[in-house]
Amino acid sequence: MKLALQYARSVVFIGQMYLALALFATLGLPIALLGGRRGTLAVMHGYCRWVMWTAGWMVGLRCETRGTPPTGDVLVAAKHQSFLDILMIFAAVPRGRYIMKKELKYTPFIGWYAYLSGCIPVDRGKKGAAIRAMLQAVMADKAGGQLIIFAQGTRVAPGVHAPYKVGAGVLYNEMQVDCVPVAVNVGVFWPRRGMLRKPGVAVVEFLPTIPAGIDTRSFMERLEEDIEVASDRLMIDAGFDVRNPRLPKGNA
Repeated sequence: MKLALQYARSVVFIGQMYLALALFATLGLPIALLGGRRGTLAVMHGYCRWVMWTAGWMVGLRCETRGTPPTGDVLVAAKHQSFLDILMIFAAVPRGRYIMKKELKYTPFIGWYAYLSGCIPVDRGKKGAAIRAMLQAVMADKAGGQLIIFAQGTRVAPGVHAPYKVGAGVLYNEMQVDCVPVAVNVGVFWPRRGMLRKPGVAVVEFLPTIPAGIDTRSFMERLEEDIEVASDRLMIDAGFDVRNPRLPKGNA
């Protein structure tokens, strides 16, 4: 009975989330068009916070941001487990823009605001060509802010190990900026598939900055270790059974 009630709450929550997306996107369009990037970000931040707030009282999923979100021009390399971590990371930074899969730019509402906010679409199927196109677009764009990339290139379910993609390393090397890693446990409560949203505390944690100037290989090794160690810790704290959790090298 309890599970059925939580499932029903989840269905209602998801329904209102998509209705709110349509309302925020449509009613906020004049603000986005007239207010430029600042107006666009205001509408997007409003929607992100709406979803986080309603998740708390509708399905018992409280959203918590830890660490220090960056405010300057940096690369943000994050673990990605669900739609919710996209919103939580974006809500935490003042001028965020995502490296996103190309298909999303054709999606109603999401595509509009991705374009207006300066997100950079990437054709993930072309690999080498996609990396070159992404780098060209990033280097040509002088908007600044927090450029967010998912370090593994896609959503990865809790407990699943997936390689870290070279895209974050290429951007770090070419942009010559600091990188802020982000760990998450959000997939424990908001799975990639299915309608059930579980109660608990969804966390995104901004980790200590990796300074610019490290060679690419060392950067990638540190990025993966920092994110995996912290994400495993967050998932264990949330009650998820992480088999063979990643430990810091000094404690392995």
